[in-house]
Amino acid sequence: MTVPVQRVPADAGAPLVRRWRPGWELDLGCTVSVLRRGAHDPTFRREADGSVRRATRTPEGPAQLHLVAVRGAGEVEARAWGPGAQLALEGVPDLLGAADTTHAEFEPRREHTALREAWRAHPCWRQPRTGAVFEALAASALEQVVTTREAFAGWRRLVLRFGEPAPGPAGLWVPPSPADWLEVPSWEWLAAGVELRRRRVTILAAPRAAALERTLAMDAAAADRALRSLPGVGVWTSAEVRARAHGHPDAFSFGDLHVAADVSWALTGEVLDDAGCAEVIECYRGHRYRVQRLLVLAGVHRPRRGPHAAPPTHTPNRALRTHRPRRGG
Repeated sequence: MTVPVQRVPADAGAPLVRRWRPGWELDLGCTVSVLRRGAHDPTFRREADGSVRRATRTPEGPAQLHLVAVRGAGEVEARAWGPGAQLALEGVPDLLGAADTTHAEFEPRREHTALREAWRAHPCWRQPRTGAVFEALAASALEQVVTTREAFAGWRRLVLRFGEPAPGPAGLWVPPSPADWLEVPSWEWLAAGVELRRRRVTILAAPRAAALERTLAMDAAAADRALRSLPGVGVWTSAEVRARAHGHPDAFSFGDLHVAADVSWALTGEVLDDAGCAEVIECYRGHRYRVQRLLVLAGVHRPRRGPHAAPPTHTPNRALRTHRPRRGG
């Protein structure tokens, strides 16, 4: 059951409110956790009570969304602030997995014990769909070929310097608009640890932001082709964007330094490259990202040995650095 959006006639700072009943047992934090870009992401916060706050930019302007699971009622109460509040509330069902129409078709194979256990632990996980294509692309571009926390630190620095405070409470920040990204000086990119290759992805995509949003109406293959037609967007970046913005449950992260190895090890006990992993998970076509995400949620990954990669030193990065290798393009 969907309860219509209600306008709260209080002061100018009052939110719009919506209650929505998923129709399944929703794990709120688990479902949206993939949208968080590190523990200190200024656009995302999980509160001590389990509720979630997210700042985003909609076609009507910035918005902050606060999602609360109403215990005992099987509902989610959503509150939203800002010019984009109405659109943010309209997108709540898709954000929480309602657009994941193939969920019921998924069944782990008997021999894939780790995946079966992950599925039993998270049977209600559904693919989120934000509908914010350029936003997902700008964040994913920063994560190409660098360490995880370095990428997250760069995202945090650039959002705090060139984004804007989110409407409403909690001190969140809205990511920069396409026009804002184009105004970032070269030295600020370098201070955030972002070299020319990665910054070019966002700079070249920003003037095409409206066209990128139109990929939401395409099927998965067409959206993939459209995204990969952009300079600097390869298999990995397209998958990262489609998994979050489009809600494609088959958008497996080929090209990642760890994903194929971790997934193949979890399913077969062998560490395989992209080609080998692709053969193993072909039986899950249509659900390959679902396989990837379930294993991540279950904490399943291959044993890793040897020293971590050192952070790069070729840019004057003032953001936090770390030692975990990252991904491809």
